[in-house]
Amino acid sequence: MDGLEAHIALPLVGGMAGIVLGFVARLNRFCTLSALERFWYSGDGSGLRTWVLASTVAMLATQAMVALGVVDLTDTFYLRPYLGLTGAVLGGLMFGVGMALVGTCAFGAVIRLGGGSLRSMVVLLVLGLAAVSTQRGLLGQVRITLVDDWAIDLTAIGDQSIPSLLSAALGFDATPTAILLIGGGLLAWIFGNSGFRRRWTSILTGTVVGLVIAFGWAATTYFSTISFEPVQIEAGSFSVPVGDVIIHVITYTGTVPDYGVGLVVGCVVGAALASWYRHDARWEVCDDARELSRHLAGGALMGVGGVFAMGCTIGQGVTGFSTLAASAPIAFASMLLGARLGLSWMIEGSAWSAFRGGASGTEPAE
Repeated sequence: MDGLEAHIALPLVGGMAGIVLGFVARLNRFCTLSALERFWYSGDGSGLRTWVLASTVAMLATQAMVALGVVDLTDTFYLRPYLGLTGAVLGGLMFGVGMALVGTCAFGAVIRLGGGSLRSMVVLLVLGLAAVSTQRGLLGQVRITLVDDWAIDLTAIGDQSIPSLLSAALGFDATPTAILLIGGGLLAWIFGNSGFRRRWTSILTGTVVGLVIAFGWAATTYFSTISFEPVQIEAGSFSVPVGDVIIHVITYTGTVPDYGVGLVVGCVVGAALASWYRHDARWEVCDDARELSRHLAGGALMGVGGVFAMGCTIGQGVTGFSTLAASAPIAFASMLLGARLGLSWMIEGSAWSAFRGGASGTEPAE
């Protein structure tokens, strides 16, 4: 395979990974907001444990490949030595509120589109255009002012990974210790519930999702070594890549789609296959103008917020976390807070009710 063939093969490999990811997510209802709603309002943590398992598996698999030299994360934007703290917080809050307004995250919208949801198509169109505008369009000036100009310079440390920060603070290489403590702690929490330990479908779902994300790092690293064209080292996100899909559909720039574009398209195909398999595909539209306006606003917030935070729930919560970037837990925590405020406003009538507590019950062991 020469360099040109490698560059063309990259989106095809991304498409195949996306088909697996979309099929598994749709078949087993892997959804961030749904998991959070069940945990907050009914005390059911199975969905959240499945989600955290995906993130943990992605992190452990990625770090193992880094140690073996299979994956090189040096050039990924997640580990750049400028920590956009304002972007992680503001973008995460915006994305979380957008999730609540839409009823799912960017990845969930892609999966729902595969099942025939025209509401999700509207969301993704707005999200994609807002993301591209924020990354390299008019809204990019806002991003530069609020995020880039306020970034914390960590060049003295090398990058913004959690192990690098710990190593600088402790005076020795704390990478293995950090990986073991973080991974072991999360696995202990995930499997600390006896009921979840018997949910083999959930365990398999979380494992497959995490491995698909880790595979993205390996695939893009490999193709970057044999392609004549520059290859972005990435693994999975559903904010800017959605906008890139739109651009490739409506324009011809002479460039070949990258791995992220292939992943997004593949997820739609995989979700469609799962819908066909489950016989649950159906056309869905907004019921009225109020619902449509809510979806438009939510899509815009997720598009802008996803770029501010350098990723969506998958892009930061799973992919970013797999690199152990310091921005990942900050951005994801902000998304959780934004989603909680948005859901409280929509369900309980006031965003501030999120701080009164008492909404979620005790998670059962069975």
